[in-house]
Amino acid sequence: QVQLVESGGGLVQPGGPLRLSCVASGFTFSRYGMRWYSQAPEQVRELVAVISSTGTSRNYADSVKGRFTTSRDNAKNTVDLQMNSLKPEDTAVYYCHVQARGLWGQGTQVTVSS
Repeated sequence: QVQLVESGGGLVQPGGPLRLSCVASGFTFSRYGMRWYSQAPEQVRELVAVISSTGTSRNYADSVKGRFTTSRDNAKNTVDLQMNSLKPEDTAVYYCHVQARGLWGQGTQVTVSS
């Protein structure tokens, strides 16, 4: 079954860390760049981070540069998003995405609140 499954979301206090994971199945994961998006309530989905198929190239939205890091393990078919120094405005549902296949995960909720 071709799918992406995110995990790791939850409630975290401002300034805290959280690590999201996305597991891919049903396709050759190592051939594709991966993306992370966030979608806050009543907002459009926004690109957060991009990682190339080999993991050697990464790009981030200005709003998360220096705080978020994406990485991948092609042997395990996983891509992660390490989020540090979280802010209330980071509250959103986070999705992993394979643009070349038009594939989205179901999303995982991140809530940053004291």
